[in-house]
Amino acid sequence: MIKKTDKKAMRLKRHVRVRGKISGTPCRPRLNVFRSNANIYAQIIDDVNGATLVSASTVEKEFEGATGNCEAAKQVGLLLAERAKAKEIEEVVFDRGGYVYHGRVAALAEGAREGGLKF
Repeated sequence: MIKKTDKKAMRLKRHVRVRGKISGTPCRPRLNVFRSNANIYAQIIDDVNGATLVSASTVEKEFEGATGNCEAAKQVGLLLAERAKAKEIEEVVFDRGGYVYHGRVAALAEGAREGGLKF
């Protein structure tokens, strides 16, 4: 019998392992990424206070058309960086959420860097 690996469980395992090593502080919050098949979501989180400071996603009204591609992910990164600058956030810790740093996750990070965030 062929056993299939549970991809979601493996991703969550990687995510927990990474989260054990990084955390967001008030001076350097955590940029978290969640990727679904259709959309991508990003949040800047202060783990000490347990608060989401800034968020952006492809579900918002500003995004029309294709939302599950690299161009949309880059636009989310730019929008997130713009909102972070408005709240005077310049440095973040990047949390890829257990996903491979490739494709949409890398495009989001690149957009955030172009927007002025430092990792």
